[in-house]
Amino acid sequence: MPSTSKDSSQGEQTEPLGHQIGTSRASLGDTALMEPTQAEKVAIEPEVEESMDARIERLGRERPPIFKSIWAELAFVFSIFMSQILTEYFVSGFSVIRPILIQELNIPQAASVWPATVFSLVIAATLLVFGRLGDMWGGYPVFMGGMAWLVLWSIVCGFSTNPIMLDICRALQGLGPAASLPTGVMLMGTVYRPGPRKNMVFGLYGFFAVLGFYFGIFCAGIIGQYIRWGWYFWIGAILTLITLVMSALTVPNDRQERLKNGVTMDWLGAGTIVSGIVLVVFAITQSAHVEKGWRQPYIPTLFSIGCLFLMAAVYVEGWVAKEPLLPADIFTTPRMTQLTIALLLLYGNCGIYLLYGVQYFQDIMGATPLQVVAWMTPVAVGGIILNLFEGFALHILPGRLFLVVSGLAAVGWPLLLAFVPEGGSYWAWIFPSNVMVTMSIDLSYALICVFITTTLPSARQGLAGGLINSVMQLGMAIVLGFSDIVQSYTVDKSGLRQSYKNTFWFGVATGAVSLVLLVIWGKIDKAKSDLTADEKLELQREASRLSTTSRKDRAQG
Repeated sequence: MPSTSKDSSQGEQTEPLGHQIGTSRASLGDTALMEPTQAEKVAIEPEVEESMDARIERLGRERPPIFKSIWAELAFVFSIFMSQILTEYFVSGFSVIRPILIQELNIPQAASVWPATVFSLVIAATLLVFGRLGDMWGGYPVFMGGMAWLVLWSIVCGFSTNPIMLDICRALQGLGPAASLPTGVMLMGTVYRPGPRKNMVFGLYGFFAVLGFYFGIFCAGIIGQYIRWGWYFWIGAILTLITLVMSALTVPNDRQERLKNGVTMDWLGAGTIVSGIVLVVFAITQSAHVEKGWRQPYIPTLFSIGCLFLMAAVYVEGWVAKEPLLPADIFTTPRMTQLTIALLLLYGNCGIYLLYGVQYFQDIMGATPLQVVAWMTPVAVGGIILNLFEGFALHILPGRLFLVVSGLAAVGWPLLLAFVPEGGSYWAWIFPSNVMVTMSIDLSYALICVFITTTLPSARQGLAGGLINSVMQLGMAIVLGFSDIVQSYTVDKSGLRQSYKNTFWFGVATGAVSLVLLVIWGKIDKAKSDLTADEKLELQREASRLSTTSRKDRAQG
């Protein structure tokens, strides 16, 4: 990769910016902005007429120099986008074929949630680990390994013969996206500097997530209607294999550059974080499907052990680890903690729609798999329009506007489904809810990708990718766990229809809390062309050095 900047924690420094003035544009790379620091007050050569602001703006729009042509750039971003498509494919489509699997594999009702939940749970629990591996070894090898792993276990999934085999295969399948998602964001975040071009690329990244979401539902609908369910996994495996080959030819290998950073793995932090997340989410979700619920001894036991692991993780990350997996200084960024909580609830809110919304359409409204495909079309079309608009508008409109609209939509769609009457019109109730659910997730996702990858330096881009996707997947896993409790605890007394509506009311609550947090703490400026995080760190070092030198000179004088 072109980036040669180091994280400030490595104690290294790139060539001073002032020494870079006059270097040709081709040698800029993705982290070198060759302008003098204000502290140095270096005069620009007379033949250079471009101002610093103009240069920043131009670099924010230009194609990164690592790509020799527009076709090379398109091939690169499409390979990364495919990792997003495939993840959404294996999440959304599974909800459509789930009733078929329950019937054909004789999955007990008490265990029917796990094939859907375990995939997202494994991704959520291990994203930060794979993000760190990307920072250690390079995004390219970890990304390629994740794609190859996904091919293997997608093939095996299609041959599942019983519920246990399906659960294990889905869990192992989740390790593939856990590796490719954070490193995909890492690769794009490193290549593109802040500006309109980066905004558009991440807007398209969100667009392809919507495309994958709809494609998964479409394929599952066709397969569920006409052919064996195993083809759902095998088609995904074929597409993943194609992506693997394309990525090998187009994604730059950054292994050597990343190895120079000297980043190491925080194994103690990784163990406590992964164990804590898995045990807590398992206990919450499983409590809804055992006879005694939380009175079943192993449920509170596992939940308590999971909480202890998470408390241990806080201690390890804050006071023990030399290079923590989740550094505390990330949350010193203004509003980061509140935004993380808000987005966790926002994405979990969308997860309710993916599972219980689809089940409501099928079980209560009698929609066939193909009808579900047709009903979900506004989600895809709306997502395409919104993400393209956002890609063009992120540097024009403040980020807060996008976040508040996302929060409002997250309250609106579950309200509609909670109030839909028996025999309610699709156009009056389902269509607007579909439009709002895509607004709730799409308007926030691209914005947060740009915000976090721009905030963190190049040596932490793997962490950036892991954090973004961890919030999404963990939010879905946790909120779905509590939604499952709501549905299962009320189904006997209220009936299936009302139990689904109860999950929608829970969605209203999560959306409302998210909205309040976004209104108060969602102040994110326009994503305009700017210095990269590495360049800002270098400017700070140069200013500190010159200030120290100036004080010494005054003392000697």
